[in-house]
Parts: sequence; C-alpha cells; structure tokens
Amino acid sequence: MLPMNPNKALWEKGDFTRIAATMRESGEALVQRLGITKGLKVLDLGCGDGTTALPAAKLGADVLGIDIARNLVEAGNKRAAKEGLTNIKFQEGDASNLDQLPDKSFDLVISIFGAMFAPKPFEVAKEMVRVTRPGGRIVMGNWIPNDPTFVAQLLKISSNYTPPPPEGFVSPMTWGVESNVIERFGAAGVPAKNISFARDTFTFNFPGTPSALVDEFRKYYGPTMNAFEAAEKKGQAAALQKELEELFNSQNKSPDATSIPATFLRVTVVRSQT
Repeated sequence: MLPMNPNKALWEKGDFTRIAATMRESGEALVQRLGITKGLKVLDLGCGDGTTALPAAKLGADVLGIDIARNLVEAGNKRAAKEGLTNIKFQEGDASNLDQLPDKSFDLVISIFGAMFAPKPFEVAKEMVRVTRPGGRIVMGNWIPNDPTFVAQLLKISSNYTPPPPEGFVSPMTWGVESNVIERFGAAGVPAKNISFARDTFTFNFPGTPSALVDEFRKYYGPTMNAFEAAEKKGQAAALQKELEELFNSQNKSPDATSIPATFLRVTVVRSQT
C-alpha cells in the first residue's frame, strides 16, 4: 500500500467546513475581482468545500475543484447540488501530481490557501503551469511568514507546540515569500516579468465571541488540533489555549461578534503564449 499523504490526514482531520464557513464572504469578494466570465474554464486547487469554487461557478465559469481531503470533496459536491449548480464538480487529487488533467486545459487556475500546503512546491508550480493554457492565469493566495496578522500568528503559535517536522519538510509559509514564488514558477518556465504580487486581506467572520472561535479551531482545524494534542502530552494545553485566546481577542475588529482580518500575498502568474 502507498503511504498515506500526511496532508490528506491533516485536512481530513476534524471538519474544515466549520472554519471555511467563516471565510465565505472574503472568498466571494476575491472571486468577484478575478474577471470571471461565462464559460471560462477554472481549476480550483486545494479548494476545500468550495469557498472560491462556488462563487466562480455562480459567475458562469466551468469549475473543477480538486482537494486532497475526501470529506471536503464530498462537502463541496453537496454544496454545489444544494445550490443547483451543474457547471462545477469536486474531485480528490494532489496539487503536486495532477496526472488526471490534460496539459493546457484551464483558462484560470485558482489556489487560495490550498496548494501552498502541498509538499513539493516545485512540482506544484510545474503542475499548475502545465494545466494552464497559454495566455491563461494562475492566482494564488498564500499566507506570509511572520506576518503580524491572524493566520500567520495562529500557525506560528501552533508550530511552537508541535514536534519538529520531518527531515526535508518545506514549510507552506515559504509560498508567502516573493523570491520563492519567482524561483518556483521560474523553474516551471515562467519569466519573472509574468508574475505580479499584491498584499490583500481575507477576513474571518464568526457570529460568536473570539474565544468561541478558538474552540472551533481547537475542535475542527487540523493544524490547531495537532498543536493541542501535542500540548496536552506536555501539560501545556492551557498555555496554548491562553495564547490563542489572546491572539483572537487582540485581532478582533467587531464589538459584538468576531471579525478578524488576515493579510496574505496574492500572486498572479500569466502563462506565456508559447
């Protein structure tokens, strides 16, 4: 049997749809700015349950969502069926090996906090370029290492409690560094002049208190679940809980619920015409 992809285990753990629910408005707002037109062929890589894939389909694109986690693929197909969308489908797949997809088959490849978590970043860039048609675009949203805002700090705090990663592990956060992005797409044949960057914001909106949102992450978000499991073994779960509650409360912008903005790096790659 093939070894289980560690990413599959991470994202099938818990229930990411609970976290994705807090990301819907920002997902939709981002897609609205991508100039999506009817019939555009869109691949959403690391799509989760469709935070950006569903809004793209609602704008008339033909969308394929691919995710490593079977439970999220099932949740995405359910959401699409509930919305009566026939121009979208979700399937399992690995961002670093899209061998089920033909070359040059998409006008737009989107990956918002998706492909950045896949191992083998050079393979990921190569595959994204391969499946994009000449003149087509790739748009990535990547968290930025050491950024003072929410998600970078959440992942940083979590990593302080978890055991060190295996030898050869490349941190997903390296996708938030412009020079790495240029190097990875460069190796896939994209010149630096075809790659542009912008700082953008994703806001997590939750109807309850920041502390209640910490509990959602503790129960349902793979990386935070792993951090708590490791912290519990060392008797540090209370310390981790306190650190996260301080983070969530200090970054919350809403007086009567939870609204936490997070800065990310938006990457736009235009595939050469040749």
